[in-house]
Amino acid sequence: MTGEAWEARVAALWERLDAMGRDEFVRAMLDLAAECDPEDPVALFEVGSAHDSTGYTEAAVGYYERAVEAGLAGVRRRRVSIQLASSLRETGHPERALALLAEERGRGSDEYDGALAMCEALTLAKLGRDREGLSVALIALAPHLPRYQRSTVNYARGLVGEPPMR
Repeated sequence: MTGEAWEARVAALWERLDAMGRDEFVRAMLDLAAECDPEDPVALFEVGSAHDSTGYTEAAVGYYERAVEAGLAGVRRRRVSIQLASSLRETGHPERALALLAEERGRGSDEYDGALAMCEALTLAKLGRDREGLSVALIALAPHLPRYQRSTVNYARGLVGEPPMR
């Protein structure tokens, strides 16, 4: 079962990622996950993330899907959607990734909206829909600009044939 002490050990392991070999890191995360129920959604998510962050993207997909099926909740639920969509995009399933991102966007808004938009923009580009991807990226960027927010959104909307905001 995951708890505060286990979470602290996972966080400490993530801090050592760059100092470890990729197989060593994945093995260490698998060892931590082995302390949990085999279908613990948080452990599955962390193992998926370990695989993904070390270049084992295809293996990550299965762990992410199992984490969702096991009921992953909270901020990790949002993160798994972004990470799974990214992995699907990179393993030849961009249409499925785009559908997943649209579903996630429908769940609401939070601090991961920009990451969701980034993943959507990259997925649209992978599908050859560069103008749509650029539009998504510009709309996500607009709130962070010191000025020109409205103009940026209107230009972004124009890229995909949408009318300007009034």
